[in-house]
Amino acid sequence: MFHVKQDIYKTRKYCPVCGNDSFKQHSVVTDYFLTKKEFSISQCKKCDFLFTNPYPDDSIISEYYKSDSYLSHPKSKFSIFSLVYNLIRRLNIKNKYRVVTKGIEVGNVLDIGCGSGDFLNYCKEHNWKIYGVEPNTEAREFASKRVGEEIFHPDHQKYFQSQSFDLITLWHVLEHIDDLDVQFAEIKRILKSTGRLVIALPNYKSYDANLYGNFWAGWDVPRHLHHFDRSTISILAKRYGFNLENVYPMVWDAYYVSLLSEKYLNSRLFPLKALSNGWKSNSKARKTLEYSSLIYIFSSESMD
Repeated sequence: MFHVKQDIYKTRKYCPVCGNDSFKQHSVVTDYFLTKKEFSISQCKKCDFLFTNPYPDDSIISEYYKSDSYLSHPKSKFSIFSLVYNLIRRLNIKNKYRVVTKGIEVGNVLDIGCGSGDFLNYCKEHNWKIYGVEPNTEAREFASKRVGEEIFHPDHQKYFQSQSFDLITLWHVLEHIDDLDVQFAEIKRILKSTGRLVIALPNYKSYDANLYGNFWAGWDVPRHLHHFDRSTISILAKRYGFNLENVYPMVWDAYYVSLLSEKYLNSRLFPLKALSNGWKSNSKARKTLEYSSLIYIFSSESMD
């Protein structure tokens, strides 16, 4: 079992979305991915936002990502999970691009938390001027070589010119970011007034989340500091002048998340069970619209 060298935690006193100071415990979830440690998830009594609380201090959070199996980073060891992940990623990339660029002209795109650079590389092939930031050193170096452009550390965001991007994307990234206010303020500064903000997030109100409960891989504590739904991401974005325009499903995520969740359960015939449950989740979501992961499309509020 993996152990963090020294446990140092921070406790939130206010809701990151609405600022309320009254919480209740929503659940206790185990980090099945790496440490097998338990983490509490708090729920705001005002807006119902869920957040991991307490959570690892900045000085140790990187230790919770130290695994060759953490698939958002390159050079993962071969396994059925990496095989499925890479297959889904290839299937997703074209659809992601089609969805987020619909109705806008080619321009400057910034991918925050760009990982190994797949989305940026696809954008570059379609004549976008690409920019990326990524906190992981190995992933950043890999992405730079892949896309043929410098990928920056997140600290570099403050050097981007104001009103310089037509499109900003965060693919399963916002849930990892500690200070949401700092990130949204920076996005607001550097995104053009006519620009588009795209945020993809896991959805704990999906069928697969309810099915797997505390074994749901989408919790991914403590790496996931925040757990959004349609309401709470809209409230947060609205505070910074963004309107929710559209929501799109990420149907392949249901299969991958189900596969990981079955692994955590140590279930027999887990690939078949994951395939079945992923299909059920997407089928039910056609009525509820609560897919395993959702893509949120935001525009800036009109100043008129």
